[in-house]
Amino acid sequence: MPLSRRGFLTAGTAATAALALTAAPAHALTTRPFGRYGSPARRLTPGTLYVDPYGRGDFTTVQAAVTAATGSGRTLVIAPGRYRETVAVDAGRTEMTWIGASENPRDVVVVHDRAAGTPKPGGGTYGTTGSATATVQADGFTARWITFANDWLRADHPETSGTQAVALKAQGDRSAFLHCRFLGHQDTLYADSMALGALARQYYAHCYVEGDVDFVFGRATAVYEHCHFRTLNRTDLAAAPYGFVFAPSTAAADPRGYLVTHSRVSSEAPDAFYKLARPWVPSSDPTARPMLTVRDTRLGPGIDAAAPYTDMSAAHPWQNQRFAEYRNTGPGAVVTVPENRPRLTAAQAALHTPAAYLGDWNPR
Repeated sequence: MPLSRRGFLTAGTAATAALALTAAPAHALTTRPFGRYGSPARRLTPGTLYVDPYGRGDFTTVQAAVTAATGSGRTLVIAPGRYRETVAVDAGRTEMTWIGASENPRDVVVVHDRAAGTPKPGGGTYGTTGSATATVQADGFTARWITFANDWLRADHPETSGTQAVALKAQGDRSAFLHCRFLGHQDTLYADSMALGALARQYYAHCYVEGDVDFVFGRATAVYEHCHFRTLNRTDLAAAPYGFVFAPSTAAADPRGYLVTHSRVSSEAPDAFYKLARPWVPSSDPTARPMLTVRDTRLGPGIDAAAPYTDMSAAHPWQNQRFAEYRNTGPGAVVTVPENRPRLTAAQAALHTPAAYLGDWNPR
């Protein structure tokens, strides 16, 4: 059996190395590695490319397939396997689709292991953006049944201070991630835009995201529907908080930031050891006014119900941002200090729906 992510994270470097050597799931070795999605001999469309680490496709790496997929509207069908690499989809490769052939995101894992503070071969460090396992800048990108992971671990690199380690950075408009998994610790999922003022609508449905510090963050207009966010335990800290689920950096002029709806937040950490969110006002946009609405979502006991929000900087208190909740349930949603739980009225909540956030784009 392949190691679970929890197994290799808790076991450290040796287990991480073992992950790359673990045999693929049994069905990856059958004569139909691409399932119902054709093969190089019987392509779904002339624009479909096939990726398989065992050489039964057009390419053995995802990046090689992306590089070959020039123009617009190309599809990558990816066979089960662990693809240890970094992948970049530039802005010119629009309307691209990635399909995990087994239709189980645990089987198709794109993973790498570098952090913001990891030294670059030519000098300097990668920085948060450069740490990303996958970077998607193209508009109209869709991924189904893929795991994006960054398995860099603080415990293995005590000398590194820049511990941000991104699994996916998405920047394009009309980006959809369906039944995907995003695994990391700090800064796991970077839902951002190409530039300040650029429209970047993103839709995440039936996805799983885990991490600890600011593990869903960025400037995009992003909808998270029927998603599961899981906060990790930590042995390197003796007291709360262990981290923060959301850290939006919405531009002040953008009327829509992050919307979380019909989802859930669970935890491996002790009760009340996580904050739901803190606002990120980056130096590149000091006028940002982060926006997060969490509605119709179950907040588990890992969330600090008495004080679910906190500041990232005293210069930008969370109370001055656009944080709100509506009809949430669970221990982490209990209102004990009303001034710490900004809530929408029914009339206000009617303006915070996937359709309102995504406009004329309907990925559903």
